[in-house]
Amino acid sequence: MRGAGPGWGWHMTHRILLRKVLPLLLALGVNAASTLADVSHARIVRLSVVEGDVRVARDVHGQDPLADSSLVWDRGELNLPIRQGYVVATDRGRAEVEFENGAMAFLGDNTVLEFYDLSLQDGALSTRLVLRQGSASFYVNPRSGDYFSVTGGDFTAEATSRAEFRMDNFDDGSTVGVSKGHINVLHGKQSTLLSKNDSLSVKAGDTSATIGRLGDSDDFDRWVDGRIDSVTTASNAAMQYSSSAGYASGYADLMAYGSWFPVGGYGFGWRPYGYGFGWSPFDCGGWYLDPSWGWTFLGAQPWGWLPYHYGGWIFQPGIGWVWLPGYGGLWRPATGVFVRARAGALGVVPIHPLDVRGKAPLNLAQGVFPVNGGRLGAGLQPVGG
Repeated sequence: MRGAGPGWGWHMTHRILLRKVLPLLLALGVNAASTLADVSHARIVRLSVVEGDVRVARDVHGQDPLADSSLVWDRGELNLPIRQGYVVATDRGRAEVEFENGAMAFLGDNTVLEFYDLSLQDGALSTRLVLRQGSASFYVNPRSGDYFSVTGGDFTAEATSRAEFRMDNFDDGSTVGVSKGHINVLHGKQSTLLSKNDSLSVKAGDTSATIGRLGDSDDFDRWVDGRIDSVTTASNAAMQYSSSAGYASGYADLMAYGSWFPVGGYGFGWRPYGYGFGWSPFDCGGWYLDPSWGWTFLGAQPWGWLPYHYGGWIFQPGIGWVWLPGYGGLWRPATGVFVRARAGALGVVPIHPLDVRGKAPLNLAQGVFPVNGGRLGAGLQPVGG
């Protein structure tokens, strides 16, 4: 859904100036070197929770998103892939962004978060975010070689090990506080280590930082704590059914919205609650042209991320379509294969775990789901050609 620019009626203010943000980021090594051929930006990051009014702008690249009247703000869609140069903004709403290594970013009301650098080099993830305004919390659990930082106001917070911290950036100043683990804060030429229950504040127009204790939690903190607990617990419970050893975002959603059961010859399969025998995997969602991956399926259901980007589908007699995790172990734009009839009609066939590239999909015998206006129609049995 297309939205307006900064004049859409939101009550946002912004104090972060480009001249303050860019020097901090350049000091951390974000420069032309990030465009070298050995650096990839094909990261797997998604908008995992959308509550209330959430918008997304693309291709910002360090400009102040609230001062640029030429930006187009789209409505934030659940399971939208987030790319480098995107900005996620809330008015009266909240949002959550989940990263491929299990890190999470949480946005409170009236918050603007820029994804300044999302790069991948030699398997290491580099994540640099800019909190333009508002309140945001972060859960970080970096792997060896990963880098994660958030810049807000006149300082940058770096997390090199598991940590939970919150940053607030408003007209009167900026604050960062640690609830778990520890972070390193760069302010001017100083570096300050903050541990659990520590905070650092800088008032607007002041060059000095104040070290203090973490304040009392509020409703946003409690929402964040609840999300972290539920996602980590459900992810650990669901991943026991996968043959993959690595983390993949979206497993927590499966525990809440479906059930697992053994499938002969394939290990465990998953099927969502509340769908009848005639349900089609691609009947609720739409297609999105992603700059990194091309045409990508966005599942509109709360569980509509993982089953559409990993694994494959089989059709079980008496049950219907069942999703199987782990096969191939790689992220893909959609767990479906496009097919075209000789007459030109376009359709989608769910990927079978044993499909071979270049050969007819094994699930072709279960029917082709025609694509009409970006949506899928009822399944049709294929006829010659």
